[in-house]
Amino acid sequence: ILDEISLVINLGLINMRDVVNLIDKKSNHIELILTGRDMPEDILEHANLVTEMRNIKHPFSQNMPARRGIEF
Repeated sequence: ILDEISLVINLGLINMRDVVNLIDKKSNHIELILTGRDMPEDILEHANLVTEMRNIKHPFSQNMPARRGIEF
């Protein structure tokens, strides 16, 4: 799982081409999960599955603080 990898790519901390190469070279029996907003189009083109989630209702919008062990 490459959690929030899109942010890392977009900040220039890792080369997008390296991530694309990782996707292309992984074995078929390995699940590679990349997360984050604003995923570069090159990554999306190499993905087998793309999901976009959007917030409908969340405790943060009701001014509830983050909970230890849940949100952090």
